[in-house]
Amino acid sequence: MNTLAEAWRWLTDPAHWTGDDGVWHRLAQHLVLTAVCLVVSCLIALPVALVLGHLGKGGALAVNLSNVGRAVPTFAVLVLLLLTPLGRYGEGPTIVALVLFAVPPLLTNAYVGMREVDRGVVRAARGMGMTGRQILFRVELPLALPMVMNGVRIAAVQLVATATIAALAGGGGLGRIITAGFNLASTPQVVAGAVLVAVFALIVEGVFETAERLAPRLVRGSR
Repeated sequence: MNTLAEAWRWLTDPAHWTGDDGVWHRLAQHLVLTAVCLVVSCLIALPVALVLGHLGKGGALAVNLSNVGRAVPTFAVLVLLLLTPLGRYGEGPTIVALVLFAVPPLLTNAYVGMREVDRGVVRAARGMGMTGRQILFRVELPLALPMVMNGVRIAAVQLVATATIAALAGGGGLGRIITAGFNLASTPQVVAGAVLVAVFALIVEGVFETAERLAPRLVRGSR
């Protein structure tokens, strides 16, 4: 209980929120790192998943291969990348490791969402003379959007939680607060850093859940 009280005092101390090592600066770094990794992951995973889901070929193999990557710890991947020439490029290894970590839920959810679209609707669209491209973007994607957004939400929350490893590679983010607490043998600071990461993850979860609920309405409204 004493540790929690001290962690609360650490969090409510204005001195810990300003400067290059302050919470606001570290939070901004964490947000940028998460956003960059999420965008790169979406650019890699979603086009592959949507096309394979539309064609109905090769998707199961791609999903299984991506899921194998979940068995490899992100920290282990980061350590291996640091030993390669990529380790010379700042947060490059961290970004690659986090992108590899975020791809599986994006790929899996998008592919499953595409394959769960009612085939009768697809056949009706094809019977109306719609091209494969039109069917993909006007029929299948809107219907699969809830599952796609669910994958994006899962990936975003996982990235927020896992981006703390950036601090182990000399990067920024909220993880630096935790590692600094370990270096100073300050348990309250470690707890405070963990609380900040947890709260940030919950906020991201809430934002994407709201977007997940609004997405179908926006799609219907744009028709």
